[in-house]
Amino acid sequence: MKVIVCGAGQVGSNIARYLASEGNNVTVIDHSPELIQRISDTLDVQAMVGHASHPDVLEAAGAGETDMIIAVTQIDEINMVACEVAHALFKVPTKIARVRNQSYLKPIWADLFSRDHMPIDVIISPEIAVARAIARRLQVPGAFDMIPLADGKVRVVGVLCTETCPVLHTPLRQLTGLFPDLGLEVVAIIRNDRSFIPGGDDQMLPGDEVYFACDNRHLNRAMAAFGHEEVEARRIIILGGGNIGLCLAEELEAKYPQVTARIIEMNRSRAQFVAQRLSRTMVLHGDGLDPEILEEANVRATETVVAVTNDDEGNILSSLLAKRHGAKRAITLINKASYTSLVSPLGIDAVVSPRAITVSNILQYVRRGRIRAVHSLRDGFAEVIEAEALETSAVVNTPLREVKLPSGVIVGAIVRGDEVIIPRPATVIRPKDRVIILATAGQVKKVEKMFAVRLEFF
Repeated sequence: MKVIVCGAGQVGSNIARYLASEGNNVTVIDHSPELIQRISDTLDVQAMVGHASHPDVLEAAGAGETDMIIAVTQIDEINMVACEVAHALFKVPTKIARVRNQSYLKPIWADLFSRDHMPIDVIISPEIAVARAIARRLQVPGAFDMIPLADGKVRVVGVLCTETCPVLHTPLRQLTGLFPDLGLEVVAIIRNDRSFIPGGDDQMLPGDEVYFACDNRHLNRAMAAFGHEEVEARRIIILGGGNIGLCLAEELEAKYPQVTARIIEMNRSRAQFVAQRLSRTMVLHGDGLDPEILEEANVRATETVVAVTNDDEGNILSSLLAKRHGAKRAITLINKASYTSLVSPLGIDAVVSPRAITVSNILQYVRRGRIRAVHSLRDGFAEVIEAEALETSAVVNTPLREVKLPSGVIVGAIVRGDEVIIPRPATVIRPKDRVIILATAGQVKKVEKMFAVRLEFF
């Protein structure tokens, strides 16, 4: 597949890295010579300096033979025009654009991106996606990650195993005997920065970060099995009233009436703007690193503080300060991947990466076969994939023990109608089943082929 990626920032470079590692023909365009040089030095892609919305630049990048354009520059208008030019002049089949300004995304302008006006196939809004990801984490206190799949019937949850975890030092194959009616499958373990898919003889150790797939109806029992019985947050402080903080507050007001939120925003005019947009969220003008402001926000009675400013270091410090002053839990937005492994030992409970969330949203539309959802884990260690099994899929109508799954691939759950099946060796996947799979980065292409309609490859 030939792909043009417009923008060589964090999101663009990561998408290019994913696609190039899987053998795709990738060209990256950016107006910054420094970013293009870095891409050229680190990735096996074509990289060129230029303005991604200019027809001559797209032509030089090979737009006439391109299957997909992914426009993720920092400027919405460039992303939209690049897709428009790619459609009008070069007939590029699939066009994906990142749009950050919420004004473009209001429901009253929903027809803007239709094929008759601005024919963009997929609009990615990082602020909305990040806000929803944080809201999901708030639903499952004790989890550092939570991914809903199969219309919410299955959850893939990440939890930290502490010294009090009841299932420590227990071979995973024994979990079925310990919890015979609990729909749960451990699909990945992260230990000392090493990630792996466990086998039946592997055990969980203190400090492990564990991902498991479970029937949503069993989620509370599954969390208890890992020693997490925290109460869902009702009182929340949001540090930062930027686009993400505002989107999160709007999400909470719209969908979680039981939650009381307060926003602390340093910029006075921005704080006033946010206050006008919200109906039942208190907005305080001040610095999240000021203990007096935290006290005014009643941090001692707060279950969760969410730090979502544009400053990684500020988010980390304000989260730790809020916990020191009484907040029970901290969710922290971090853009720099190098910080991710450092913050958990400091006491931060969950990290949100806008880059990883945006990449996951884009990958959903890049993957071939009947792929319904894709979520990237831990900077590309693996992907959680929701795929639909078809009559021609290589995995149907055969017991799993006889299916030759590639090394680095594990089936976490199967959804058949309203039934959630936790797979066992004798389990058989049927056509139209929705299959939840975890695949390490090098095996994703094999998973695509396993769930592809054969004609897609001709």
